[in-house]
Amino acid sequence: MINQQLLNPQSIVVVGGSNDITKPGGKVLKNLIDGQFKGSLYVTNPKEDVVQGIRSYRNIKDLPQVDLAILAISASFCVETVEILAREKSTKAFIILSAGFSEVGAEGKVIEEKVVSIINENNGCLIGPNCIGVLNPSYNGVFTTPIPKLESKGCDFITGSGATAVFILEAGIPKGLTFANIYSVGNSAQMGVEEILKYLDETFDAAKSSRIKLLYLEKIDKPEMLLKHSASLIRKGCKIAAIKAGSSEAGSRAASSHTGALASSDVAVEALFRKAGIVRCYGREDLVAVASIFTYSELKGENIAIITHAGGPAVMLTDELSKQGLQIPHIQNSFSEELLTKLFAGSSVSNPIDFLATGTAQQLETIIDYVDEKFDNIDGMVVIFGTPGLTPVFDAYEVLHKKIRTCQKPIFPVLPSVGIAKDEVEEFISKGHTNFPDEVNLAKALGRVFFTQKPVAENIELPEVDKNKIREIIENSENGYISPVSIQGLLDAARIPRAKEATISDKNLLRNAAFEIGFPLVMKVVGPVHKSDVGGVVLNVKTEEQLFSEFDRMMKIKDTTAILLQPMLSGMELFAGANFEKGFGHLILCGMGGIFIEVLKDVSAGLSSLSQNESLSMIRSLKSYKMIQGARGQEGVNENLFAEILCRLSALLEAAPEIKELDLNPLLGKGDKIIAVDARIRIEK
Repeated sequence: MINQQLLNPQSIVVVGGSNDITKPGGKVLKNLIDGQFKGSLYVTNPKEDVVQGIRSYRNIKDLPQVDLAILAISASFCVETVEILAREKSTKAFIILSAGFSEVGAEGKVIEEKVVSIINENNGCLIGPNCIGVLNPSYNGVFTTPIPKLESKGCDFITGSGATAVFILEAGIPKGLTFANIYSVGNSAQMGVEEILKYLDETFDAAKSSRIKLLYLEKIDKPEMLLKHSASLIRKGCKIAAIKAGSSEAGSRAASSHTGALASSDVAVEALFRKAGIVRCYGREDLVAVASIFTYSELKGENIAIITHAGGPAVMLTDELSKQGLQIPHIQNSFSEELLTKLFAGSSVSNPIDFLATGTAQQLETIIDYVDEKFDNIDGMVVIFGTPGLTPVFDAYEVLHKKIRTCQKPIFPVLPSVGIAKDEVEEFISKGHTNFPDEVNLAKALGRVFFTQKPVAENIELPEVDKNKIREIIENSENGYISPVSIQGLLDAARIPRAKEATISDKNLLRNAAFEIGFPLVMKVVGPVHKSDVGGVVLNVKTEEQLFSEFDRMMKIKDTTAILLQPMLSGMELFAGANFEKGFGHLILCGMGGIFIEVLKDVSAGLSSLSQNESLSMIRSLKSYKMIQGARGQEGVNENLFAEILCRLSALLEAAPEIKELDLNPLLGKGDKIIAVDARIRIEK
C-alpha cells in the first residue's frame, strides 16, 4: 500500500498549518521548511493567507492537485477533508497527526473507519492517525524533535508510539546511532509496523537499503506477516531488533491445562521473535545498545578480551558478560608474556587486560594488535577507555577509530567519560562510530545479540503421519476434551510412542485387561480434568485384590466414567504440549514433566511448524537441560528422540488444526526410549 506519493512526494499540503510552532500544525510545517523540502509546499488555514512564509488556502477546495496531505486538524473534520483531497485533488498519500480516533472509543473508531474507506477506494495510503509522522530523505514530515541527520546506512525505525520514537532518538543520537527512515504508524488504521516491514522487504536493495531495522510494537496484528518479512530481511543480511510492550502476566488468559496456563500471548511473541531471528529488547536504552552493536562487525565466537585502564568497570563488565553466557578466557602464553614487557609495571594481561590509568594510546594500539593477531582464543574485544580529565584522550580514540576499521576481530568501545571527554567522544562519533557509555548495558545487549539464532528455514519438512486417520478421529469427535481411545488413535497416527493401556468401565472386563497389560499397574480416572487432585491416580497396583478395590473406589469419584489402566513404568518425567494462540497459530512447549512443570515452570516454546534443529534448540535452552543430558551420574534422555516427538506434535497439529490444547504429561524417558504415559487433548471445531 505504500506508494511514491508517500515516499517521494512532489507536493505536500499541511492541513491546519499554523504560525504557532508550539502546535503540531505549526511545528510540522517548520520542520518541512527547515528540511528544505524540494517540492511544492502548501498550507490550508481558514484564517490565514500566509503561514510561515508559505501561501495558505482558506478553502481546501482552492488547492491545486497535491501528492501528500499532512493533517493536523480535529478528527471531526478529517472525513470531509480526506474526501475532498482524495476525490478532487488526486491526493494518494495521507499522514494524519491528529488524535481523537479509535484510541478514544467507538465514535472515534467510526470516523477512523470512514477515513480509511475513502483512502482505500482511491488507492491511497495512510500513516496514522494519532502519530508523529514520517521522516525520510525527501521530507521532514514529523512535528517533533530531534530531527536526526539521515544516512542511507542508518537504521530504519518503525514505531507504534510517537513519544517512544522521540525518546529513542534522544537516547541514540548522542551515542552516534544514525537513522535512514522513521515511520510512526500510530493507530495503524490502514498500515501498521507489519505492512511497513513488508514493503522494506519487498523493495530491499542490497546496495542501497539500510541493513538495520528497529521496531517498537504495542500490538502484533499480523504475526504471520511479521514473521515472514522479518525472517526474509534477515536472510538478506539485515539485522532486526524489536521491543514488544505489554508483556505482563496480567495479560495471560486463564486455562485449565498445564500448557494453557504456561502459554500466553507474550510467550507466543517470544517464540515468533526467536523463529524470525529478531533480537528482543526490553527498553529504550536496550534497543539503542543492540542497534549500536549491529553497527559493528559481527562477533563470531563467545570468547571476549576486555582491554581497560579502569579496574572497576572491567569487573562489572566481566560479571555481566559471564551472566550472558559469554566467556572471558584466561590469557597466558608466550605472546602474553611478551606483551606484558611492553606495558608499565603493574599491568596485567591475563584478561581483563589492565594497562593502568597511566596507560598510553600507543600501549592501547599494541594491546589491540596482540589480541587481534596473536591471541587465537579470543573472538572479539571490548575496550574501556575513559579519563579523569588530566589530559585529552584524542590520541587514544584515534587509535580506536583506526583499529575498528582495520582489525579482523570486532572491537566494542566503552567510552564512559561523556562529560569530561565530551569533545573527544563527539569527534570519535563523528567518524561514524557508536559509543557504549555503560559497560553493563553493552554486555547485556552483546549477549542477547550473540545468542539470537538465525531465522529457521523457510520450508520445514515435517515427519510423516497418518493424516487420513487423524482426520477421521477429529471429524468423529465432539468439541471439548476427547476420549482416551481417540487420544490413543491420534498418538498412534502421529507415531508418538505411548504406554499400552485399556479403558475399562465394566468391572467384569477388568481382570483380563489387567493381565494383558501386566502388573504392576497405574490406574487413572477418566472424566475429571485434574485427576490427582481428586484421588484419581493410583500407582504400583500389584495384586488383583488391590485392582478391584481401587476400581470400586475410583468409579465413585465425581464425573468419573471409566478407569484407565497402564503399565507401571519408570524414567525421567518430561513434558510436551501445544496451545493455540489466536493470530499466531499453535505454540508448542516442552520441559521437565510431573511436578517440575507446575512448580518450576521451566518451559521452552516454539511456533509450529517446528524443525528438528528448532526443537533441539528449545530443549537445550531449558534450565533443566543438564538433567536431560544426565546429571550427577543419572541416566539421561535421548534429546534427538525428544525433539522428534516435538516435530511429530507439529505434524499432528498441522493435520488437525482443531486441536486447541494438548498435554503429554508425563512423557517417561529412559535412555533411547520416550513413552507418553498420560495425555489430554481438547478440540474446537
